[in-house]
Amino acid sequence: MSSPVVVQGVSVPQPQPVAGHAQGAINESPKKGCNDPIFAALFYVAVIGIAAVAFIYGPGAFEDANDANDANEGEIGSYDGYIYAVLVTGVISLVVSGLGLWVLMKIPEFLIKAALLFSVVMSGLVAVAALLSGSFGGAIVGLVFFAIGVCYAYAVWSRIPFATANLVTSITAVKANLGVAGISYVFAILGMGWTVLWSIAVLGVYESVYSCDADGNCSVDSAGLLFLLFVAFYFVHQVFQNSVHTTVAGVVGTWWVAPNESGFCGSAVINSFIRTVTTSFGSICFGSLLVAIIQALRAMAESARDSGEGGIGLCIAQCILSCLASLLEYFNKWAFTYVGIYGYPYLEAGKNVITLFKNRGWEAIIADDLVDNAIFLVALVVGLIMGALGVALERSTDFLVDAGGNATLVGFVMGFIVGFAVCILLLATISSGVNTVIVMYADAPAEFERNHPELSRKMREAWTLVYPGSV
Repeated sequence: MSSPVVVQGVSVPQPQPVAGHAQGAINESPKKGCNDPIFAALFYVAVIGIAAVAFIYGPGAFEDANDANDANEGEIGSYDGYIYAVLVTGVISLVVSGLGLWVLMKIPEFLIKAALLFSVVMSGLVAVAALLSGSFGGAIVGLVFFAIGVCYAYAVWSRIPFATANLVTSITAVKANLGVAGISYVFAILGMGWTVLWSIAVLGVYESVYSCDADGNCSVDSAGLLFLLFVAFYFVHQVFQNSVHTTVAGVVGTWWVAPNESGFCGSAVINSFIRTVTTSFGSICFGSLLVAIIQALRAMAESARDSGEGGIGLCIAQCILSCLASLLEYFNKWAFTYVGIYGYPYLEAGKNVITLFKNRGWEAIIADDLVDNAIFLVALVVGLIMGALGVALERSTDFLVDAGGNATLVGFVMGFIVGFAVCILLLATISSGVNTVIVMYADAPAEFERNHPELSRKMREAWTLVYPGSV
């Protein structure tokens, strides 16, 4: 009899593994106590700092802007309209994103195929558009990407059944613990509130960060202050996003080994959420801060590049930072899955999950992004819908009157960004569930067979279609 699989305090005796499956790499007891506490403290420092700046400088900034607006007959407006527009589109985005989640649950395989074909078609359209505009260089680049997309779609098409099986299993786990979707809504609301608070703080110190000469050329007076503001913004949003991911991982892991603890507000949901905001919170903040620093550096590089500074060196730096951010986010996705399931500290979680997949030869599986493509497609549609709503708001209200002739464009972009961001955060429940399913299927297949035999059968059948004889 092999040692028990322990999922954040849920220990169940493990029967003999199903034929063809090896026992996973992780069978240790969950870690006790609060992990990486110093990074949790840094999170609270960031939140309190931005709140203090918003409280001290924000109201005065708005009063000055309104006074200037009255004195100059609208030449300088207040920012209140932008904040109202973000709030309105944000609230409606919650509802529309919920509908997107429902659609994803109803037709998962269709959306996976549609997302894959969508990426191929879009690259083809870009090539055609470039050719029609007379940009032959752009057309060649577009055709290259189109060819790559076609080859990729052909190579991974056979994996769609396994990706669908993963998605269906994740959806089943989330539906059995639907309260976790409510937690996602809470973090989405917190994210929206943080964006508003951060915007107030930034607008409050606007004049101290930027200065403009008589020709209208503006520069940054305090790059360090701007960098810290960007770090705080990305840091808190990363924490919210990763908190959802970690909570879902704990919920799905518990559902995997102890389905009797499931329920809308069952112990799986409640206990996973409590662990996320207590013992595992420092680990979440650790990984989130690393990504936030890189994202802030990239934002600074983009801002400097837009100002015509830096030349080719800045362009190279921006590319490197973008790659580093992508790699770190990819690492975090799996590290936080282990944080949520087993309660490991951040660095140990990342090391263990990489070791597990390396030992089992599953690198190709985690490289597939078919489910994420489907989620991106749903979020893109929601973003476009909210962009249209932003245009409607601009034309029917005076929220964005200060944008002048660009009001329609501002309304669309604002609505799109808010809708896309909110939807991505909500659909993180499904994406996180898929990641957890992959980890648990590698680490504890026998538990899956015992507790969810029908889903286990479908997963095995789909897996054999991709890699015959491997199960």
